[in-house]
Amino acid sequence: MTEMVYGTALVHPGEPILPKWWRTLDRWSMTCVFALFAIGLLLGLAASPPLAEKNGLDPFHYVSRQAFFGCLAMVTMVAVSMMSTLMVRRLATLFFLVTLVALVLLPVFGTDFGKGATRWYSLGFASFQPSEFLKPVFIVTSAWLIAGGQEINGPPGKFYSFLLTLVVVGFLAMQPDFGQACLVLFGWGVVYFVAGAPMILLAGMAGAVVFAGLTAYSLSEHFARRIDGFLSAEVDPTTQLGYATNAIREGGYFGVGVGEGSVKWSLPDAHTDFIIAVAAEEYGLVMVLAIITLYAIFSVRCLHRLMKERDPFIRLAGTGLVAMFAMQAVINMGVAVRLLPAKGMTLPFVSNGGSSLIAGGIALGMLLAFTRQRPQDEMRDILLSRRGH
Repeated sequence: MTEMVYGTALVHPGEPILPKWWRTLDRWSMTCVFALFAIGLLLGLAASPPLAEKNGLDPFHYVSRQAFFGCLAMVTMVAVSMMSTLMVRRLATLFFLVTLVALVLLPVFGTDFGKGATRWYSLGFASFQPSEFLKPVFIVTSAWLIAGGQEINGPPGKFYSFLLTLVVVGFLAMQPDFGQACLVLFGWGVVYFVAGAPMILLAGMAGAVVFAGLTAYSLSEHFARRIDGFLSAEVDPTTQLGYATNAIREGGYFGVGVGEGSVKWSLPDAHTDFIIAVAAEEYGLVMVLAIITLYAIFSVRCLHRLMKERDPFIRLAGTGLVAMFAMQAVINMGVAVRLLPAKGMTLPFVSNGGSSLIAGGIALGMLLAFTRQRPQDEMRDILLSRRGH
């Protein structure tokens, strides 16, 4: 009866790793990720050649880079999804410390590539954005601390995770990168809420975020410019938002035709932050709905599996990763249709960007590892084991 309700997986002694991984994996979720990556390559073929031509590069330079980093991300995702949850937790905690140090050193060794925010390390042949890699491992580390705090005589995990959140959000805001800071805070808030945080505390945090936003608006010209552009009654047609809005309007239901779009010649970030505008113009509402559906299927299936999970750490970490993944997609598409102010955030697995793709592969690899079917203890067994400690 337990197996019927909680979807447990039978244990086959001596079963090889690969068959066991394939049997316990949520194959529908993985298929959605591969489909998003394929759509990203298709849109990259349309969006990136104009930028390559402007920079004097081979027409498919950026597409080739996207294919390379994307394939590397897919391999990374599969490899991480094969790991045990214990191994995932240990590696995530170690990687969190490494990326946190990289984030702290950004003001000294980082570069802004002329975009007004110091977010990257230039490696010559490529660039590295620490915040992309920090987000998923931070969520897993926070979930571990909070889950540990729920144990009898456990450490004050919620307090420690809160302090870590303040540190991470503070350094992200210093770049400034308020979009990633809000995304990290949102992911942590979801984990904390699922762990049983009181509503009054979450309301207080929301008030603190509003106060911080007002302060940033007063002190940061970069932030104020984006907010003013978002609140303006009229959209300047020569800005990225103006071009994106017009492209979405022109696309209609079925688009203007493959290769016939014009927005890719005007938008410098057509292949990254505003890739959904290219999709809407050339393929229409049909393509946009297909992309949204893939994100929705992936998120809902992962949450459905996590609801059956009895391990508090897996449940918290998985929920936080799903929430962050889905929210990043919502933010990217919301910016393109002017529902949200510009954030400089990629569309997961669809936008071009090495750091985004590989970090996404790590994040979803961990999530697929957490949502694999595994034997679940009876609730009475869990309670007895806790009493024994």
